[in-house]
Amino acid sequence: MPAIARSNGDSTPQKRRLRSDAAAAQESPISTTVSWKSPRRCITASPNSPSNGTERDSSENPKKSPVKKLSDRFISKPKWNPRDAEQMRAVKEALHVSTAPSTVVCREEEQKRVLEFCKACVEQEKAGSLYVCGCPGTGKSLSMEKVKLLLVDWAKEAGHQQPDVLSINCTSLTKTPDIFSKILSKAQPRKKVNGSATSALQHLQSFYSQKPQSSGMKMMMVIADELDYLITKDRAVLHDLFMLTTFPFSRCILIGIANAIDLADRFLPRLQSLNCKPIVVTFRAYYRDQILKILQERLMALPYAVFQLQALELCARKVAAASGDMRKALCVCRSAIEVLEAELRESGSNFNSSTVEKSFFEQQIPTVPDILKKQEIDVVRLDHMAVALSKTYKSPIVDTIQSLPQHQQIALCSAVKLFRGGKKDATVGELNKSYMDICKTSLIPPVGSLELSSICRVLNDQGLLKLGQSREDKSRRVTLRVDEADITFALQGIRFFRNCLQ
Repeated sequence: MPAIARSNGDSTPQKRRLRSDAAAAQESPISTTVSWKSPRRCITASPNSPSNGTERDSSENPKKSPVKKLSDRFISKPKWNPRDAEQMRAVKEALHVSTAPSTVVCREEEQKRVLEFCKACVEQEKAGSLYVCGCPGTGKSLSMEKVKLLLVDWAKEAGHQQPDVLSINCTSLTKTPDIFSKILSKAQPRKKVNGSATSALQHLQSFYSQKPQSSGMKMMMVIADELDYLITKDRAVLHDLFMLTTFPFSRCILIGIANAIDLADRFLPRLQSLNCKPIVVTFRAYYRDQILKILQERLMALPYAVFQLQALELCARKVAAASGDMRKALCVCRSAIEVLEAELRESGSNFNSSTVEKSFFEQQIPTVPDILKKQEIDVVRLDHMAVALSKTYKSPIVDTIQSLPQHQQIALCSAVKLFRGGKKDATVGELNKSYMDICKTSLIPPVGSLELSSICRVLNDQGLLKLGQSREDKSRRVTLRVDEADITFALQGIRFFRNCLQ
């Protein structure tokens, strides 16, 4: 911290620059969606910051992270009109799970590995198998669709024969051996097989065991999605499927996709003993910045701003901490839009002649909160997203905090603010001072010190605070038993607490 205090005389330019930035932000119609950091936090926010504590001007370093660039473009758009049915339909469609984005971001490395593997197979006219695994909603199927298109385009440009592509969802199979019938009909369209799917497997084995009569036989890329179905239903079919790539004249590039990572341990040893162990590519769960970037990429296709930036950041942070499932993040965003729709319907139903008359007189002297409320009434705000997240991620801790009386909630807010400076615990007296400051600022009549001590004991009994022992109540040590993020999340939907916790 001393290095930050001694900023080598650069503190004045920093303050001047921040004031100009703030002035520019006030001129912007969406300045309320931008959260500014102090110079001290900006210096220490990045591990690449200079060691002497000085802060470089952004103009000296033109390189920005992709998320930062997207955020700049994101907040510069005009706001949408949620009352417009066409705009509402377009937004919901852009955030639907079934809508494939124009670009698949944050999976470039995984796509490159799979594409290079497929290129090598095509160039060498050699069969091979690859196993793609990862948790649900990590972009596996979407990335394989992208690889499929890239491979066909590459083969065309490089002068290679374009491979045939067959995509199969294993859950759609009536019987698991039917997968061999589908592969055979693609490899030999004119071949008619009479009988069961077992005969289709035998024809494939015979076909890949014999040298082809013509030298121009195409390679075939088979993408078997939801491979978990074969693993749990019929493991023998799974083994026979991967063994197709081991025959001497096989032209099959097999890519299996499964959700659970641990399933590989169940069948890979057996495949290794059969000399057909596939290469494994693992798709890790998305982290916060990736989820935020993907959401912004989807929304950039729209000509208007739909979400407050902080609302998207809250969604990305919560989903990343819970599962990293991108599909869940899309569902939460759609749910937040529905919360905004409900709010607009409610405000429309309450709009009567008396409110019209009242608003007419209030328009004569508009206040700053009224202006901000008018600016943000048509975007999905932080409180909308908090409600949507609470519906999606039901937590007993969050439910408990939300059901507390107001002064117990204020006491928890006081504890959160008190511990933000890095403190692990504090006395009841210090907590009382933080509590009194919030009440004084908000013009709420506070309770007495004895009643606050009683509140702390109640919160201790509910497992939200830990209260130490001491002869005097004001000297007892207080620590949080729950994560600060849970308290912030539980109370974020209420404007009063949102302002307190900012």
